[in-house]
Amino acid sequence: MSAHRSRFSSRWLAAGGAAVLAGILGVAMLLHDSGAACAAPPGTTQKSGKATFYDLAGTSGNCSLEVPADDLYVALGPSEYSEGASCGAYLDVTGPKGKVRVKVFDSCPECPAGHIDLSRTAFKKIGTEIDGIIPIKYKLVTNPSTPAPISVRIKEGASQYWFAARLDNYGNLLSKVQVAGGGGFKTAYRTDYNYWLIDAGAGPGPFKIKITDVYGNTATVTGIKMSPGTVQKTGTRMTGGSSTVTAAEKAATPSAKATTSAPAKTAKSAAPSASATTVAPLLEATTAPGTTAPATDQPLVDLAAAEPAAATC
Repeated sequence: MSAHRSRFSSRWLAAGGAAVLAGILGVAMLLHDSGAACAAPPGTTQKSGKATFYDLAGTSGNCSLEVPADDLYVALGPSEYSEGASCGAYLDVTGPKGKVRVKVFDSCPECPAGHIDLSRTAFKKIGTEIDGIIPIKYKLVTNPSTPAPISVRIKEGASQYWFAARLDNYGNLLSKVQVAGGGGFKTAYRTDYNYWLIDAGAGPGPFKIKITDVYGNTATVTGIKMSPGTVQKTGTRMTGGSSTVTAAEKAATPSAKATTSAPAKTAKSAAPSASATTVAPLLEATTAPGTTAPATDQPLVDLAAAEPAAATC
């Protein structure tokens, strides 16, 4: 369990949650010991499960992201966290009191598949806090609205000889990140703490970073400096605009048109473990740097073809 988490409320434990917690821990340990847990991010098909809530004791979850301004986030168990492949995506979660959209922000080591751990704020929107655990349905959101354009944070210790960057506000699951910083593009691999690394480095910068999601959408951010520890904001969006934009504003703003090409090759995660983001062949939709992709929660391609594939057990 990560040290920055305060997962279960004392009220829930007092209400009999200790027995449930013991059962959950037992199942999680059994799956871990047996190697039976499959790793794959949540899909766009609605699933049933349970939700608990927790409070952060620090400033960041295992995805290394800043806490969302609306405090609506979720931690996933090892199988759905999928070694960081789910980080930055969004889930629609429906509970007894309604629906809430949450950002994948953290991992929940003791949560089996189907058990998600919400922020207290998110939990209270769809359930009664004193219950501690509630039945829910949840699914992955395709092309979600994001609160801001893509941002990049170069990790402390990075240099021209070792590249490490964290991305945010891309919305969909990512399949590939490529970096050019004084030469041609190099492919990065993803860590379970949601940084993209190139062990041999990508040059001194400034960098161009090309991002590809599992639906074939691409975006390229430019002018990224070798400035470790600083969040660098861009004007480029991967998916829809901020959810605070009104319908009238959306109607008045022309959307960038995606270009269509022949079916792309099967996309694979650049991380050492490729089980998380393998997808069926897709049509490639490219967004020019600094432009806005269609602001919609509807898929750009046929979801029947683009659904992230489940891992093979």
